[in-house]
Amino acid sequence: MPAESLHSGTASLTTGADSNEVISPRAAAERVRAAVGSWAGITAHNHRFGGIEFRLGRRELGHLHRTIADLPFPRRIRDELIAEGRARPHHVLPQSGWVTVPMRTASEIANVIALFQKSYERAVAARVDM
Repeated sequence: MPAESLHSGTASLTTGADSNEVISPRAAAERVRAAVGSWAGITAHNHRFGGIEFRLGRRELGHLHRTIADLPFPRRIRDELIAEGRARPHHVLPQSGWVTVPMRTASEIANVIALFQKSYERAVAARVDM
């Protein structure tokens, strides 16, 4: 992803490293896990199809596989993310609201974390509205 397509709050995640340098799948997952896992109320679990799943309460915010993240959004947001080049249709369920996002480079990891934050903020707002 081009740096200009990322939220300004994620820019510091790429400082000190080439944002296009390929990062090992284990290191990429650990960076995402460290960031997302630090947010209030987030728990990490084994995902039923392998990888790590992040939840707020019982709500899944998304999950990681080796080099990709899968996140659920309403169709309108999903379509916006795809149009912006920040995500692609889900690799198994392309007609759903789910998106698939690569996480091989520092800039892609920053994008994944920003999308998890978007998912988290939606989940927190939904809890308040209940």
